[in-house]
Amino acid sequence: MERLLFAAGALSAAIAVGTGAFAAHGLKARLAPEALAVFETGARYQMYAALGLLASAWAAARWGGAAVTWGGWLLIAGTVLFSGSLYALSVTGLRWLGAVTPFGGVAFMAGWVLLAVAALRAAPQP
Repeated sequence: MERLLFAAGALSAAIAVGTGAFAAHGLKARLAPEALAVFETGARYQMYAALGLLASAWAAARWGGAAVTWGGWLLIAGTVLFSGSLYALSVTGLRWLGAVTPFGGVAFMAGWVLLAVAALRAAPQP
């Protein structure tokens, strides 16, 4: 599981950098400043989640357990729902996509909480 979480985190971080650069260079002239800010928020939170996935991989290798696994999957789901909806909203202007974003935010929060639970439940290491 740790290899999968690490790979997902590394790929997500690469995508976050790419989307951020795309926003700064490719979308700056095409989007209104408000829409560009929404897009950049998606990229920023994707990077936070990517770092969380790298931490999940470390935690999976060190402690294992369902809380770590579910925490990692929730960070992935949060990325798709939160960042994905913000990317799509900013580019398409379809306002209804904003209704999806909070589900991603809840997935992010639940993922981080599960990582904290995993840390608190872990047996002390010598």
